[in-house]
Amino acid sequence: MGTTIAIDAMGGDRAPGEIVAGALLAVEELGIDALLVGREEIVREHLPGGDTPPGVKLLDAREVIAMDDDPARSVRTRKDASVVRCANAVRDGDASAMVSAGNTGAAMAAALLRLGRIRGVARPAIAVPIPVPGDHHQLLVDAGATVDATADWLVQFARMGRAYAQLRYGLAEATVGLLSNGEEAGKGDELRKQAAALLEAVPGYVGNVEGRDFMHSGRADVIVTDGFTGNVVLKTIEGALRSLAGLVFTVLESTPETRDASKVVTPLLLDAANVFDPDLTGGGLLLGVNGVCVISHGSSSARAIVCAAKVALDAVEGNAVDRIKEAVVDAG
Repeated sequence: MGTTIAIDAMGGDRAPGEIVAGALLAVEELGIDALLVGREEIVREHLPGGDTPPGVKLLDAREVIAMDDDPARSVRTRKDASVVRCANAVRDGDASAMVSAGNTGAAMAAALLRLGRIRGVARPAIAVPIPVPGDHHQLLVDAGATVDATADWLVQFARMGRAYAQLRYGLAEATVGLLSNGEEAGKGDELRKQAAALLEAVPGYVGNVEGRDFMHSGRADVIVTDGFTGNVVLKTIEGALRSLAGLVFTVLESTPETRDASKVVTPLLLDAANVFDPDLTGGGLLLGVNGVCVISHGSSSARAIVCAAKVALDAVEGNAVDRIKEAVVDAG
């Protein structure tokens, strides 16, 4: 038997079809066992012949938390929601990790309420991989879990993110930068100034970094900020990449000469652009909870679910929770 991962079959814009398809691929490619959580009769419609193949189990959950539902209220009142039942499965030992492409706040709230926080952790943070061409990804911490942060919490985010970056990317040491409006010491608002002084005690801290340091190697492996700013950054990067891709392909289709050139250039561009494909980044790990919870993006395809399951599997096998515990306890 492989590691069991609870997958929220009802979460995401393309659920349940793409989620179930991704779970089946993950069983085949990763050797995991998938616990598909959702309305059983609907999930079965997307299984071959309506039957559960080897390595797949179903857990019936009658309620669904939609993308626009209030996360905390929904998790507290909808005990039979698929994402809540996923968290329960991890808590009860029926699964080693959970994956959801649904309402991010609901996944976070379910994990936080059912699994609890690591002792000593004040607030959770989402560690989202940011692509870096030709190098390992960076980690953006926090990408939206804790909107209003204190300087002390940002230091915890840095310690947790650094421990996870070392595990996820096999780094002997990981560098940490604080996102600010300038790289010079003393730049930033009061939160950033307070955090910068405290971060001096964190191994690998390189000082302030700016928005332009994203997607570039050599400066910081982990970029720390509050969840509000982090989520804005994440969406800005997504929008910029989408706009750039549109511009490139518009130019390639603009004249007969560029259309001819595109026959050679387009396959090369598409291959190079794989590094920016959100379906291949693997989703974000929720740092600070006492269990493994991976949050995939809302429009996840089957391939995105496979990659998210791989992140979850690696976190389980690499004892990510214990490593994060050590990072927090050692600092305490």
